[in-house]
Amino acid sequence: MSETPDTPAKRQLAGLFTDTLGRAGIRSVQALAVGALLWAVVWVLLRIPLVVIPVIIAAILASAIAPLVHWLHVHGWPRALAVLASFVAILAVFGGIITGIVFLIRAQAHELAERFTAGLEQLHTFLNNGPARISDQQITQARDSLQHFFTSGSLGAEALTGARTAGEILTALILMAVILFFFLKDGRQILDFMLWFMPPSHRDKARLAADRSAHVLGGYVRGTVLVAAADAIIVGTGLVILHVPLAPALAVFVFIGGFIPILGATLAGFLAVGVALISNGPVVGLIVLIVVLVANQIEHHLLQPLLMGRVLSIHGLAIILALASGTVLAGIIGALLAVPVTAVAWAIIKTFTGRGEPTEPEEPTGPVGTDLGPVPTTHSDS
Repeated sequence: MSETPDTPAKRQLAGLFTDTLGRAGIRSVQALAVGALLWAVVWVLLRIPLVVIPVIIAAILASAIAPLVHWLHVHGWPRALAVLASFVAILAVFGGIITGIVFLIRAQAHELAERFTAGLEQLHTFLNNGPARISDQQITQARDSLQHFFTSGSLGAEALTGARTAGEILTALILMAVILFFFLKDGRQILDFMLWFMPPSHRDKARLAADRSAHVLGGYVRGTVLVAAADAIIVGTGLVILHVPLAPALAVFVFIGGFIPILGATLAGFLAVGVALISNGPVVGLIVLIVVLVANQIEHHLLQPLLMGRVLSIHGLAIILALASGTVLAGIIGALLAVPVTAVAWAIIKTFTGRGEPTEPEEPTGPVGTDLGPVPTTHSDS
């Protein structure tokens, strides 16, 4: 077969794709194609929030519980029994905390309701007649804006709407528990099955990315628990000393809020300030505000860098943008999951691009709670 002669018109046509603008155009088309694929994936995931959210939460919890499972397994426990014992222990802790809060609220409900009603009337009068007068219409608008913030985003709206019945919430919790159990017990087989679809030349790097992602998730959860516990202890101690009602329950809310980086514990602390202001008066409310701000400063300047800086290796601005994006997409659920998802994405990107320092796990745990041995190290260019 004779070759097509290299004519000037053919060389000119080839030049359209080989010069700077041509290469930029090709890269732009490729970027648009990848963006379209990512958008399609996100669109599909947004349609099934009651499946996606339990899977993500189970993966995060599995990475955090994996060291306990590994420790029990090394000390002679069968793996299934180690998984079951760890699982039951976690459920017992959370169940005990929730039960304690419920009984505490029930015991003080009558007293708190009376003080709350009287405090709301005082606060309403102060807002209407204070130095900066605020009308009832402005108060209503502020309340509606706050409600919109917590339910904003397509996934958040669908999750809250779809999970508004107790049956659906229970179904999601059961699904999460089942997924968590199998992630801890059969994580290795699940990972091998997922990697089977990849080209063989990329499987080792994908397995390394999964190892590092599991380490990042586990470190994030354990670090967040310690930071949130420190915030709760500081704020809770101040509330007990000042005789603020429901101090243990408010401390637990501060602990839960600590799982939303930067803003969560502070917002939960403002709830404690509001209860103190309404129940104990403005002086105690001001003191509680100072305690919350002190706890916030200790968290940001000491605990976060010490416990989580090396694990996440993400700039504070990136965390803020991730929180904003997660809140827009999924409301309060997105705010909870935005940072760990971003941290995992960054760990995967660094692994496939060969950048960043290798992450060394404290325990030889792999993705979703598997025992895969130490994370392999690679040379870094940064």
